[in-house]
Amino acid sequence: MILGLDVGGTHTDVVLMGDTGLVGAVKVPTRHDDLFQTVVGGIDAVMAGRSPDAIHRLVLSTTLTTNAVVQGNVPHVGVIVTGGPGIDPEFYRLGTHYYHVRGAMDHRGRERQPIDIDEIRSIVRELAAQRIRHAAVVGKFSTRCPAHELAIEKLLADTCDVVFLGHRLSGLLNFPRRIATAYLNAAVYPVHIAFYTAVKRSLAERGITAPIRILKSDGGNMSFEASVGAPAQTINSGPAASVMGAMVFSSETEETLVMDIGGTTTDMAILVNAAPLLDPVGIALGGYRTLIRSLNTHSVGLGGDSAVRMNGRDLCIGPDRLGPAMGYGGPEPTPTDAMMILGLVGDTGDRDAARQGFQPLAAALGMTVDAAARHVFDEICRRILAHARRMIDDINSRPVYTVHEMLEGYRVGPKLITLLGGPALPFARRIEELSDFRVGVVPKSGVANAIGAALARTTSEVALFVDTQLGVAMAPEEGVHQSVGSGFQAAQARELALSLLREKAVRNGASPDHLEMEIVEEQSFNMVRGFRTMGKNIRIRAQIKPGLIHGFENISRTFI
Repeated sequence: MILGLDVGGTHTDVVLMGDTGLVGAVKVPTRHDDLFQTVVGGIDAVMAGRSPDAIHRLVLSTTLTTNAVVQGNVPHVGVIVTGGPGIDPEFYRLGTHYYHVRGAMDHRGRERQPIDIDEIRSIVRELAAQRIRHAAVVGKFSTRCPAHELAIEKLLADTCDVVFLGHRLSGLLNFPRRIATAYLNAAVYPVHIAFYTAVKRSLAERGITAPIRILKSDGGNMSFEASVGAPAQTINSGPAASVMGAMVFSSETEETLVMDIGGTTTDMAILVNAAPLLDPVGIALGGYRTLIRSLNTHSVGLGGDSAVRMNGRDLCIGPDRLGPAMGYGGPEPTPTDAMMILGLVGDTGDRDAARQGFQPLAAALGMTVDAAARHVFDEICRRILAHARRMIDDINSRPVYTVHEMLEGYRVGPKLITLLGGPALPFARRIEELSDFRVGVVPKSGVANAIGAALARTTSEVALFVDTQLGVAMAPEEGVHQSVGSGFQAAQARELALSLLREKAVRNGASPDHLEMEIVEEQSFNMVRGFRTMGKNIRIRAQIKPGLIHGFENISRTFI
């Protein structure tokens, strides 16, 4: 059986999946002061009466790293960069301990200026004096030759607990995004390693020895062990779980707008023929533009537990969540209270407490409590729809990419909305009434995120660069730097890239018998000098595309 966990801002969902579908599911409150106990409590509840030996796979999705960045709850990080031809690296300064040092490579990996060992040692002493234990090292063209990054890493070894190198995190040549990517990995490392250690210890105590995986922002998963070397890959894994949960039940012939309405946020995405859209460059978070591969998702601070208040004559909903709904003992009125007053959420909660909490709001609006509740509920539905339409317009302002291809000239225009989340059903009815969309709710919508996490396959990506004039083939993220002959061709590059991809995917936890590999980018240029072809420049990107693990492709039938 498979355990799937989605740790959200309001609830943590845990599901147990078997060969025939969903075996068990629980929903527990997320305790932000003790996330470890939240996860453990959910696992204990869903596993009641079952042997830990029955679990052969466990997949987590988490908002820990995302929240740490958004809230600024990260340690100081030492950032050391070397430049090269082009813009001064000072333009990319971030953090308070950013050092642009001597040393440069050109775009083909040839050294133009050596690093200054004494300069680096001086920085190392400064970092030690400031007790900075995490560092990022990025060279402008380190993806063509990482020698400078590797040399600086050695000099930092005795001072820093962890050093993230730009060439190991991305093989792409976007210098400012590579700096931000390395910085974020170093910044979220302490949060992630604490989570990693706690989960590993807890599962061992309970006798669960199955491989642990964690969902990435691209909708695939990686082994828990591999995530320690790239913790920022888990940023946005929560919204990715929403997409994968919807994908389990999505149409293969129709565009679908996915909305996961939670207690704190609403996460949105679009599926084109059951294929999620992809951000082709990388995720942007907290002002940092990165090379972290991600599904194209959009999150807004509107949810069932968003605080509702008046600001003069204006009705404010969110983006903050101050606690649960007043009908569940919370401090401020929320849309959930509105739904409770309107009888849209069953018999749970204290309806009288919800009505009492809404009275000051109703008075400020000049309405009855029932009318104010209807107004608040309609308003959050309208605002969610407005954000969805802006997201669609934003997607259509740029080339559209799915997880496996670019759709040249394609414009998305979904007519169907699929909702997930605890309050999905009442929202679905009202959103359909207020819009021209058809709206449906996925089966088991309250735990669909955890189902999506449980069933997501392991994904990996490889970037290969070949320079036949210099006689080298490089895959920086994989630590590959090998000699090739002058006659090395694009077909051989494809074969090498796919071989490296297979090795990486299996290393990260994929089944070697069920790998869906594909080439997503291929470029080959002749290098000409003096009207003579001197060699070829070949670039290949290959991936395991996101999707469901083998054997569960038709899992949606078990929910009908």
